Amino acid sequence: MGKPRITPARRQYLQIKSRYPDAIVLFRLGDFYETFDDDARTVAQVCDIVLTSRPVGRGERVPLAGVPYHAVEGYIAKLINAGHKVVVVDQIGNTPVKGVVPREVTRVITPGTVIEPTLLEEKRNNYLAALVVDGRRGGIAYADITTGEFAVTELEDDDIWRAVSEELAHLQPAELLIAPEHQELVTTTAHITPYEGWQFDARDTLCEHFGVTSLAGFGCEQKPLAIRAAGAIVHYLGETQKAALEQISSLSTYSTADFMTLDPATRRNLELTRTIRDGKTRGSLLGVLDATTTAMGGRLLRRWIDRPLLDQKRIERRLDAVESLVNNTSTRVQVRSLLHGLPDLERLIGRVVQRVAGPRDLLGIRRALEAIPELRRTIDDIPALASLKLEPCDEIVTLIAEAIAKDAPATIASGGAIRPGFSAELDRLLNAVREAKEWIANLERQERERTGIKNLKVGYNKVFGYYIEITKANLDAVPDDYIRKQTLVNSERFIIPRLKEYETLVLNAEEQRREIETRLFHQVCRQVAAAADRVSRAARALAQLDVLAALAQVAVDNRYVRPSLTTEEEIHITAGRHPVVELTMRREPFVPNDVHLSADERILILTGPNMSGKSTYIRQVALIVLMAQIGSFVPADQATIGLVDRIFTRIGAQDEISAGQSTFMVEMVEAAYILNHATRRSLIVLDEVGRGTSTYDGISIAWAIVEYIHNHPRLGSRTLFATHYHELTDLARVLPRVRNYNVAVAEEGDRVVFLHRIVPGGADKSYGIHVAQLAGMPHPVINRAEEILAQLESDAARSPGKPRHKALQLPLFQTTNPALERLKSLDVNSLTPIEALTVLYELQKMADG
Repeated sequence: MGKPRITPARRQYLQIKSRYPDAIVLFRLGDFYETFDDDARTVAQVCDIVLTSRPVGRGERVPLAGVPYHAVEGYIAKLINAGHKVVVVDQIGNTPVKGVVPREVTRVITPGTVIEPTLLEEKRNNYLAALVVDGRRGGIAYADITTGEFAVTELEDDDIWRAVSEELAHLQPAELLIAPEHQELVTTTAHITPYEGWQFDARDTLCEHFGVTSLAGFGCEQKPLAIRAAGAIVHYLGETQKAALEQISSLSTYSTADFMTLDPATRRNLELTRTIRDGKTRGSLLGVLDATTTAMGGRLLRRWIDRPLLDQKRIERRLDAVESLVNNTSTRVQVRSLLHGLPDLERLIGRVVQRVAGPRDLLGIRRALEAIPELRRTIDDIPALASLKLEPCDEIVTLIAEAIAKDAPATIASGGAIRPGFSAELDRLLNAVREAKEWIANLERQERERTGIKNLKVGYNKVFGYYIEITKANLDAVPDDYIRKQTLVNSERFIIPRLKEYETLVLNAEEQRREIETRLFHQVCRQVAAAADRVSRAARALAQLDVLAALAQVAVDNRYVRPSLTTEEEIHITAGRHPVVELTMRREPFVPNDVHLSADERILILTGPNMSGKSTYIRQVALIVLMAQIGSFVPADQATIGLVDRIFTRIGAQDEISAGQSTFMVEMVEAAYILNHATRRSLIVLDEVGRGTSTYDGISIAWAIVEYIHNHPRLGSRTLFATHYHELTDLARVLPRVRNYNVAVAEEGDRVVFLHRIVPGGADKSYGIHVAQLAGMPHPVINRAEEILAQLESDAARSPGKPRHKALQLPLFQTTNPALERLKSLDVNSLTPIEALTVLYELQKMADG
């Protein structure tokens, strides 16, 4: 038997699939996009749709999963979010007399090349990145094809994979191009695309794309790895989104040395842009500061938070601008009102350049640009905002206003997008059609009067077009110029030459109108695209103004103050507050606290009970410093911030089972990383280091870490160390730059009140049992814990030379009868029946033991 014959459509699909073996191919069949074979299984699972099958030849069926064409964007979004590449195949013509409908690939969508608004997050960039590593050097390039942003950097580090992973953690690209042999060495949340394109001459590729003979003007001529990474992006876009290359019109070079480096652990622990618990923006620092009113402003604010500045002059310029808007209420309110709800100019001009814009996109560009003159007048007398390049682009506004109708449809195919008066050709056509329709509408009345036939009718159907219908009883009154067209049972249908002429005009007008409007629309788009650089600059200026006004509004609403910046190694904060916790507390007001770090007080050992506010305190100091260095006012009564080069955090218990690392191993890896990379200008925040192992080991490690930070000539970093190890308070007696602080607690009989106030001195109690009681621990457990604690403290008091922790072993070796001692300590009257049974079981075990 020969092979089963397959259908022409199946053959067509297989030919296209062979060109894109690594992608999900959505194949248009009528009103559905269908997927087959393994693609169908994937789509059914990811999109939660039914997996069926379809005959494709004699005796052959294949898996099938389809989605309606009108809802395809939602399904594409699910596939992209799951990390898949999607190829869209559309019908490009009508069914031929013989053969299969012509189909072509119309879109190739990967996580880093998405341009559809419905698939994008408004206030977040969608980066495509490329990475090249050679020895201890690495080159990174990234692009956002929706905004035209394209930048490169080159890194050098003994641990280059850690360095590039940190930079990728900042960028958070949606997709990363990387050589297959390196993809296991980099840590990133991006979709990995193994890319074999490194062999092409990237320098020539870039020069050809930008139309230059040298890359010196972009600042990367001497950065060969960065050039290779940038070339990979240009090459990849040429393969997947060729139109997007027109949006990539410039290349910038940056240095990571200009910004504060934040490792992934610090970003996570400080919850800068998303929370640890549910990964949402609400509850993060970004959630507090994002009062932006435009999508482009929201994206810029996220970039500022992800990348605090190190240069004091740049920070001061931002602070000057924020302060000017804080102090000038009317200007701030007017600016925010004018910006409110402005369309996303940055992405809209990108859609025009990539030739995917619709009429309403142009209206959005017009609306955004129309706000600029009034914004310029509003901020004209504020020197701190004079550097904003708010270019009005008046000729673009005029062009769109003259060309595009105010009520234009979403697509040019719908008709009615071009404004009357813009094109004489289109106006002549529309006027002629209007006259023809009016003539046809009046024809019935005119012909009745001319012929005297009272029941004469003018009608239309799709088969015969327009006609004049006359009953057979009146045929003798038919004029000589009538031409017979159709005979019915009781009547005859006729046409006249002029009616046929107008019919041709009316029936062809829609197609002619569509052709003319499409041509005019594309002409307008080309003119707008020619000004894309100016429009993009205006969009960036609008985004910056939006962020500055948002930070000013947040400062006013939340009583923030301008920080004083210095290059001295100090941090002095009066009545500092945690920016997130302060806004989420409902039952009681937030308790502010001071912090003072200087040349004489470098390390603060903070002790105190659980739930008393230690973690909040050390985090709020880090956040206040970071806010100051992005140019924001800070939650405090006063703040003097000595600029820090890095913020390090070691907070919380977290394991990484998939990597074979226990909670304690993760803790030690993060602590080791801090000690190996911090400098004297860094800020270190440590919370409960050493808790993941035995008590003696934990104390020893924590003690040694503090000594190392204090004594190492490279370190001496400003450090906040929250701990339950009260023994660490002894460090203040032997290390001159260590100071003890604790969280104040008020005890009223059996009642414990956490005051959340940080005061000098060390704590000597942890109040862990009280916290367990607040958590709802069963009363028998609480009662028993108090008994054991009292016994251990008594034993420790009798043996002052031994560490308190050793008391845990003493009850096993006492000469008195433990069952008898336990029995004596019971309050029989307070025992419930269940508790009594439990105690009897314990006593029996003691007696047997």
